[in-house]
Order: sequence, then C-alpha cells, then structure tokens
Amino acid sequence: MSEWLDVLWLGIIEGVTEFLPISSTGHLLIAEHWLGARSELFNVGIQAGAMLAVLLIYRERLLTLLLGLHQRDNRDYIAKLCAAFLVTCVGGLAAKKLGLSLPETVQPVAWALIIGGIAILLIERHAERLPVSAQLTWKIALIVGAAQILAAVFPGTSRSAATIFAAMLAGLNSRPQATEFAFLLGIPTMFAASGYEFLKLAKAGALHQENWSLFGFGLLVSAVVAFIAVKWLLRYVQSHRFTVFAWYRIALGAALLVLLPA
Repeated sequence: MSEWLDVLWLGIIEGVTEFLPISSTGHLLIAEHWLGARSELFNVGIQAGAMLAVLLIYRERLLTLLLGLHQRDNRDYIAKLCAAFLVTCVGGLAAKKLGLSLPETVQPVAWALIIGGIAILLIERHAERLPVSAQLTWKIALIVGAAQILAAVFPGTSRSAATIFAAMLAGLNSRPQATEFAFLLGIPTMFAASGYEFLKLAKAGALHQENWSLFGFGLLVSAVVAFIAVKWLLRYVQSHRFTVFAWYRIALGAALLVLLPA
C-alpha cells in the first residue's frame, strides 16, 4: 500500500510541476530521495501523462490547426512546431550520444533552481521594457526547440521555463502566446521521449521489470492533476508575470543546500 501512496505523491508532484516554470524533473529527483527511485521509463511516462492534459485542453486549437491546413497561417504554425521538434530531437540524441544525462544527486538541482530563479527575474525585468509581440518567427521556433535540450541535460532547468523564456527573449514577448507554443511543442517531445525509453527497454528485454500497474496509476494521477494546473496557469499568465515562481525556485534551492549536509 505504501508503494501506491508513493506513486500517488509522485504523480501529484509531476502534474503540478510539469507546466509551471519550476522544474518537474528536479522535483521528481528530490521527491525520489524520500519516496524511492523509479525507472527512467516511469519518470518520462508520467511526464507524458501530464501531456495528455495539454492535449485535452488544446484539442480545439489543435483541431483548428489540422483541419485548417488550407490556411497559410495554420500551415506556417505547424511547420514551425515541426522544425522546433526536429531541433530538439537532433540535439537530444546528440546529448545522449555524448553521455550527457541528468545527475541523481540533489545538489545540482538546488543550484539549477536558484540560478533559474535569478534568470527568470532578470528576463522578466528585461521583457517589461520590450513591446508586446505575438508574432512567432522561424528564429523563435528554432530557439525554443534548442531550449528544450537544456531541460533534458541540466536538472532543475524546467522545460516549460526554458521554452517560454527563450521565446520571450527571442522576440515573442507575449506570455500567453509563448506559453501556448511551449506547451504544444511539449506534446510531441514528451511522447517521443516516452517512446524512446519504451523501445530502449524493449530492445534490452527489460520491459517485464516495469510495474505496469503502478506506471498506469502514476500516469493517470499526473494527467488529472496537470489538467487542473494548466487550466489555472493559462488564466494566471493573462495578467501576471512569472516572478512568484522565480522566488519559489530560489527559496527551494537555498533550503535544499542548507539541508544537504543533514
């Protein structure tokens, strides 16, 4: 029973943190020091579960894009999503080949949380001096695709934070528009990452080692919680900055550094 409770907590943590700019991977690494480590497939899989929430929330937007391919704006948007995704895939595979992966210790996460929080404060201060722009260019799309690689290599970076703020720095200085592109790009990215881990385990003949009941439960919990979190965040970004998340990151990172010796 305790194992199911552990998975429940991990699913809740993933669902809450996946789309907030506070690093879901970092929070999972921290939580697993107390709740027990999980397989890479489990961690990536429940992230994909959170993406199911985005798929549901943005279903009308996605249908408009797919059914409206006769319109140039829709074709252009989809092409930029594909280009950003391709950049992420190429960069992610290159990082794998180079042996770059997330560490399993808390200290790098703590520093990344603090540095990321400071970066958010600086970016927000810079962005408020720029004119609001909702135009998604090819340059922005490619930069956002490259930004996703940071979250795959550096723990605590946060995929959503890296992509949203990369878009804003590159010129998409509209939080709702930057958030939408970051979230839509996350759908194929996380599903591809889950598929990659699944095929890797299948090739190694290790799929039988996964507890699929717990996997499915964690995926379901993260999807439900993420749905609530994304609904809230999309309303929040309409009239708020991300400063509160920056201070949260700094406070959590500092607390972890203080607690590490113990």
